[in-house]
Amino acid sequence: MPLTKNQVLDLYFGDARCKLIELAAFLDRIDRAEGEPDHRLPALRHALDALQAGEPGRAREILLRLSDPTIEPIAKAGTKGATGAWPGFVPPTPPPRE
Repeated sequence: MPLTKNQVLDLYFGDARCKLIELAAFLDRIDRAEGEPDHRLPALRHALDALQAGEPGRAREILLRLSDPTIEPIAKAGTKGATGAWPGFVPPTPPPRE
């Protein structure tokens, strides 16, 4: 039988709370740091927007927002490893305020 909302909260709230605080601390460190812009931060912020959407499938949506959407393989990797976010990401333009 599936867990109730209260059971899920009892089991996982503390862990989720801890991860949220760690993420906030990470973003605070980024805000205090100096240096050149990096493609990962706007991609992360765009992925975080999926949490606020309140729609089912948030984990899938976040993974898609951080993934390379292209289907053709690249000829040669420019780095030794993945960075965790697609370097070609362009943040969406927010809708105009009325």
